Amino acid sequence: MSFGRPPSISAGFSVAPPDRGSFPLDHYGECKDFMKTYLDCLRKNGSNSTPCRHLNRDYLDCRMNRGLMDRDEWKNLGLSNLAGDTQANVTKDKDKPNQ
Repeated sequence: MSFGRPPSISAGFSVAPPDRGSFPLDHYGECKDFMKTYLDCLRKNGSNSTPCRHLNRDYLDCRMNRGLMDRDEWKNLGLSNLAGDTQANVTKDKDKPNQ
């Protein structure tokens, strides 16, 4: 009797890229301050993310600017039309080149 791997695994294993939403860790802490500010806001608001959405946007913007995630439009990330946004800001975001 053999105690090797299960037969389903021996058929082969293929490597696939991570699903959308998976991205590299911030090993150098480049966006750590943005993350801490966002998490503090969540704690103060009982995990209600609505008042903290602008901080989430700042954090994701930091990650996109530093290549820690692919640049995407705010509407795809659920962060378009935040309080304080103007049409000029929304248009400016659309015009940003992918980095």
